[in-house]
Amino acid sequence: MPISSKFTSILEQEYEINFLNCYPNGYLKYTDLCNLLQITAGNHADLGGISFTDMQVYHQAWVMSRMRLEIDKLPKWRDIIVIKTWIKSLENSRSIRCMEMYLNDEKIVGCETYWAVINTKTRRPDLLALPHEHFEKFQINATQQSTIKIDIDDSKVITTKKIVLSDLDVVNHVNNVKYLEWCFDYEDPKRIIKQEVKSLDINFMRELNLNDIAEINVSKKEAHTVYNITKEDKNAYALQIEWK
Repeated sequence: MPISSKFTSILEQEYEINFLNCYPNGYLKYTDLCNLLQITAGNHADLGGISFTDMQVYHQAWVMSRMRLEIDKLPKWRDIIVIKTWIKSLENSRSIRCMEMYLNDEKIVGCETYWAVINTKTRRPDLLALPHEHFEKFQINATQQSTIKIDIDDSKVITTKKIVLSDLDVVNHVNNVKYLEWCFDYEDPKRIIKQEVKSLDINFMRELNLNDIAEINVSKKEAHTVYNITKEDKNAYALQIEWK
């Protein structure tokens, strides 16, 4: 698609939180928070002519490699929130994108994401084939810390998971938010409902595809919990939850 006349290098989008986005206490789910951020990033790419559809002409797609969220508080049902996003850097096959969520002009969430271009035929990294010079890059941080490589300590297996159709996204692999959902299902619901999550660090190392069998592992410390999801003893995903 051509670059939209509505394109700007910093995008601001408004959303109303609906009941489908919320936990039983009426506050936004952490998974839906990630979905809203992901949707906003996708909308910005659409407006700027580097969307999934644009890239598929060259058999390319963006995949997220790392993500960090710093969460002060969550919005609730019927709140009107604004998400801002911009590109911090974009070189060759790699890009850093930042996002912030605001409620009543107060920043409540900061997010930094690290993306890579893959060839959807070879499933290997690829140089971005589309022009992006019209995206101004901003050296503005959305988080106090940048994305990290998670240190995976000794962990124990808590369950196995067979990948089914509902786990997959348009790139034909497990969507990144699905991993988070699986891990949170093994946390104390009271901690989630009470908004005790201070930050989330996420790493994506390998794809999981339909009918794959994965193991979910966990290592718990006082201040943080680390999950890692493996396939055939190779890490595919890691999540570090820092608790308040």
